[in-house]
Amino acid sequence: MSYSPPSSAKPFTLSIPDQELSEWRQLLHLSKLGPKTFENLQSERYFGVTYKWLSEAKDHWLKKYDWRVQEKHINSFPNYMMMIEEIDVHFVGLFSEKKDAIPIIFMHSWPGSFIEFLPMCQLVKDKYSPRDQPYHIIVPSLPGYTLSSGGPQDKDWSMHDSARIMNQLMINLGFSKYIAQGGDVGSFVARIMATSYEQCVGVHLNMLPVLDLPDPSTLAGTEKSTLERVLEWRQTNTAYALEQGTRPSTIGHVVSSNPLALLAWIGEKLLEWTDETPAMDIILTNISLYWFTQSFPRCIYLHRTIFNGPPPPWPPISKPTGFSFFRYELFPPIESLIKKDCNLVFSKEHTSGGHFGALEKPVEMLEDVEEFVKMVWKM
Repeated sequence: MSYSPPSSAKPFTLSIPDQELSEWRQLLHLSKLGPKTFENLQSERYFGVTYKWLSEAKDHWLKKYDWRVQEKHINSFPNYMMMIEEIDVHFVGLFSEKKDAIPIIFMHSWPGSFIEFLPMCQLVKDKYSPRDQPYHIIVPSLPGYTLSSGGPQDKDWSMHDSARIMNQLMINLGFSKYIAQGGDVGSFVARIMATSYEQCVGVHLNMLPVLDLPDPSTLAGTEKSTLERVLEWRQTNTAYALEQGTRPSTIGHVVSSNPLALLAWIGEKLLEWTDETPAMDIILTNISLYWFTQSFPRCIYLHRTIFNGPPPPWPPISKPTGFSFFRYELFPPIESLIKKDCNLVFSKEHTSGGHFGALEKPVEMLEDVEEFVKMVWKM
């Protein structure tokens, strides 16, 4: 008998009401760009988003971008909702008809969303039919992010809470064991799942921050240049995380106040943290999801864990771990450091790609995960 999702997984179709689209357009139209300054008139983005880019992005969002086209594309994949505890969890599910299909959960970044994995999902659909697809592909919106609801308003929410919900999602789908994959916040959640739940039998990451960085003079080649770039990034680009980690209420109000503010705040990261700038429509779809779901204040809980006080100790990952090194990731892909924190059985270095690995390099991501899974599922 072929697999079918349980009745608790309700098919979902994304449809933003016309009234909300109209209100968004009016707010964006009336939102004024800040005055031109020395800082925002620089051709480079050393001081942040430029006046030129924000003006052009706003114009594109108003006059050229078509949300309904993007909505149709999202709905071309099987979307579901499942209530777990108090969280309404959204996920894309590509289920196989094979009895021995391997369940893999792919978890997105901050400030990304499940759409990071849609190009990879399309590759899976093109490569396999449901009859011969070797995997069950599960791509959730993490709790608090876009189409998944956030935690209750009367208590705090942490990445450990999100990991518990994601593990329960896989159990509810009928999987007694699975592989977890993630980058950025998805990597933290995947790491917790691997160290906390027996059902997670292996983990593939494309980001793994380490606390103790080596002296750049002890390194050579790409590792040295990468570390130098990361040290510079820490000096010039981490104020956002300190604000979100220590004053989340304030920045939540500011960024949620109008779509232009959200465009500047999230757009900056999609420009700065990628190897090659994504297409404008991809940037705007990700930001539109944040706007229409009003999820920005709900999603920044990870920064309180990382940047508000001493970083928490992360237990080493004893389960088989794979790693994809994308050259322009925010944290240094130094294999000797990663081996100290996990049971590294697979690694591959790519000469391009940045923080949003699956979005930027879907072919490489899928190939790496497939190779890793073939190794560890037999262990």
